[in-house]
Amino acid sequence: MAIKLEQLPQSDDSTGREQPSLLRRRGRSLAVAAVVVAAAVIGVSLALTGGGPEATEGQPEASDVVARPDQSPPRELIAAGQVAVSAYYTTKLVRQPDGNAVNGREWSLYSAATKRYEKTDWAWLDVAPGMKTAAVLEGDLPVSRIGLMNLSTGKVQRWIEVDKGVGGVQFSPDGERLVATTYSHHPDGLFQDTPVRVEGDGQEMPGPKQSRTGFYVIDVDSGQAEFSERPAKKDSLAAMVGTGRQDFSWSGDGKLLWEQRLDQPGRNYYDVNGRLKPLPEQKTDQIFPPAATSPDGNLVTGGFAGNKDGQIVSAVLDAKTGKRTAVVPGQQLLAWADNTHLIAWRCEPSQCQPGKGEFRNQLVLVSLDGDEVTPLSGFRKAEVEYVGRWNPVFTER
Repeated sequence: MAIKLEQLPQSDDSTGREQPSLLRRRGRSLAVAAVVVAAAVIGVSLALTGGGPEATEGQPEASDVVARPDQSPPRELIAAGQVAVSAYYTTKLVRQPDGNAVNGREWSLYSAATKRYEKTDWAWLDVAPGMKTAAVLEGDLPVSRIGLMNLSTGKVQRWIEVDKGVGGVQFSPDGERLVATTYSHHPDGLFQDTPVRVEGDGQEMPGPKQSRTGFYVIDVDSGQAEFSERPAKKDSLAAMVGTGRQDFSWSGDGKLLWEQRLDQPGRNYYDVNGRLKPLPEQKTDQIFPPAATSPDGNLVTGGFAGNKDGQIVSAVLDAKTGKRTAVVPGQQLLAWADNTHLIAWRCEPSQCQPGKGEFRNQLVLVSLDGDEVTPLSGFRKAEVEYVGRWNPVFTER
C-alpha cells in the first residue's frame, strides 16, 4: 500500500493523555505528574469514529496524510484521513502561595491563519469538528464563562455566561452542543486538606479533591445552557486515580453523556437532562483508557496485547462482543483515521521492551493488518516525568 505523504525537511529540534504506559501502569499517589495520568484520558475529546473486522486484506490507503516525522512536538499540522491533531498540551505543576498546587495544562492550538501550532494562555480548550471553532476557558478554573474562538482569526467571537463554575468543555460529535462539566474547586488542583501519602518515603503531600457538581448542556448557536446536578461521590477515589477531574463526555452518536466509573471498570450513561440510563453493560465500556470507535461503528480500540514478531502490539475489538479481531503495532491506540487505519503511540521496536524504552514513542499511522506503519511525528523524550511531554487532541477535520 503506497501512502502519499507531505513531509518537511529534517530539522535539528526533534525530541524523542501524559498518556499512561500500557506496559506498566504504576500506581502513583501524587508526585509531580500523577494527576495527569487519569486526566489525560478522562475528559479529553476523542469523540472519533473509525474499522470493519473483515477489511484486513486489500485495504485502501489512508487519504490526506500529513506527516511530520522530524517534529516532536509538532510545529505544523499532523493529520490522516478524517482526523487531525487540532491541539496538544503539556502539563506543569504550579505551586501556590497557600501550599496548594495546580497540575495544569499548557496548550498549543492549531491556527488556520499561521498554519502552525501556537502556544496559548487558555486553561482548557476543545476544538469543534471541522476545526473552525474552539471552546476555551480562561484563567483559574473553574470559571463562569466559555469563549467561542474563531480559529482563522484567533479571536473570541462571543462568550457564554454561566452561573456554575466550569472546569472542562467538550463539543458534541456534530459540533452543535457543548457539555461543560462544573466544579466547586479546581479539577486539577492539589490541596493540603486532602493530602496523599507518597510511595516510598511515606510523606504526605497535597492531593486531589473531588468537587464536581454537575454539567451544562449548551446550544452553541443560541448559548442556551441547561444545568443538571451530578456531584461526584465523596470518597477517596480521587487520590486513587490521581485527579479530581471527572468530566462528562459525549457518546459517539451524541445522544447520551457518559462518565468513567471509579469504583469499578465501566461507564455510567446519562441523558442530556442528567437522568441515569440503565443501559446493558458492554464489555468495551470497561476498557481504560476509553475506547475510540471506528467510523462504521464495528470496531473499538483495545489495550496492550503483548508482543508479536518482536514488537509491542495493541488489540482491536469487535464493538458488540468485545472479542479481539486484530492486533496492530503500537502501545496505545488513540484515534481512527478511517475504517482501516488507526493513529497510535508506538515506541521504536529495536529499543522498546517492557520496562525499558517504552516512553520514547512517536505518533504513527497503522493499518488494521499491521503491515503498514507510517511515522506521523518525531519521538517524544524517553522520560515519563518530562514536563515537555506532549499529548495530542484529535478532531474530525
